[in-house]
Amino acid sequence: MKTPSKRFIIACGGTGGHLSPGIALAERLTEKGFRCTLLVSKKRIDARLSEKYSELEFLRAPGCAFSLRPLAFAKFLLNLLQSLAFGFSLFLRERPAAFVSFGGFLTVGLAVASRLLFIPVILHEANRVPGKAVRWMSRIATRVYLPPGVRLRGITPLAVRSTGFPVRREIFPRDKAESRRRIGVPATGKLLAVFGGSQGAKPLNDWIERDLKRFTDAGVSVFCVTGPGKFADAAEGDATRETRSRDGAPVFVRFIPFCDDMASALSAADLVVSRSGAGSLAEFVACCVPAVLVPYPFAADNHQEANARFFREKGAGVVVPQTEIATLTDETLSLVTDDALLAELRANIEKMSREFDWSNMVGDLEHYATGETRGLKSEQA
Repeated sequence: MKTPSKRFIIACGGTGGHLSPGIALAERLTEKGFRCTLLVSKKRIDARLSEKYSELEFLRAPGCAFSLRPLAFAKFLLNLLQSLAFGFSLFLRERPAAFVSFGGFLTVGLAVASRLLFIPVILHEANRVPGKAVRWMSRIATRVYLPPGVRLRGITPLAVRSTGFPVRREIFPRDKAESRRRIGVPATGKLLAVFGGSQGAKPLNDWIERDLKRFTDAGVSVFCVTGPGKFADAAEGDATRETRSRDGAPVFVRFIPFCDDMASALSAADLVVSRSGAGSLAEFVACCVPAVLVPYPFAADNHQEANARFFREKGAGVVVPQTEIATLTDETLSLVTDDALLAELRANIEKMSREFDWSNMVGDLEHYATGETRGLKSEQA
């Protein structure tokens, strides 16, 4: 009798929103005695984040984004063939218990190779509007994990399970004073954190720089993660300023291109202004921090707007469209200085934590790795 494999191949490269949950899943599975290989892209963000996790195994895989432009489409097809060849070689060598994908452009060729070799294909979609890769590959998937309440046409409902977003072990609420010390801002006074996702958001950077004095005058310190190369002062490192509020209280402003300690940054903040990628929202829930969300208006299928709307409907924050960014300062200032409303938002976020639980995904993968899939067969596509 063949011994069940103890290894999983996890495709999670391309953006922080794909890589972070892949790392979180690998952490949990590794703790349970399984081996994991994480497939990442050649992007700088993948290299930067994966360097933190030397205990995990990373491999760079071929792949590029889909496009209908002639040259870009030809490049996509070439990378698709390379991905198929890469996948066949890797899967034949490792014979994993399952191939797990968090979507993105690394998925298609690898999923096809996995399916042709009769290796289970497990897909996880974090956004409330499933992406192209997940929609395309869902028909050959053994299992598709979707956010609670999200549906996907064209596949049997028995193949779908609701689950949350895998969050890394390090993302949990920390002591506020210690967190502020770690990120280099004052222990007292209000703190606004500004995030544009793993790639940064120039409109948010420009907004906070333009209206910075209104926040500092009001005694609100600012911690802004600009994204690599998105802000001149912080392009090569840390840009920290110290000033005074109208009342003479010390106020700090810090711009950095990348944050290696998101748990401290979130735990230190009274309020976050951010894009609304699924990974960001999951980390806000994990650290119980309210948010003002400015969805990226050009996200595929407008999925960030759907994510933000869900967050607002749960009473965890407010939404300001980028077309109304002129109102963002008034909205943010009124919220960050309203302790009662902030407390109400935090209480609502605490209630959301159950919807973000993802332990059922780990449990299912354990069944695949041990060969005990009898209880899962009725749910396979």
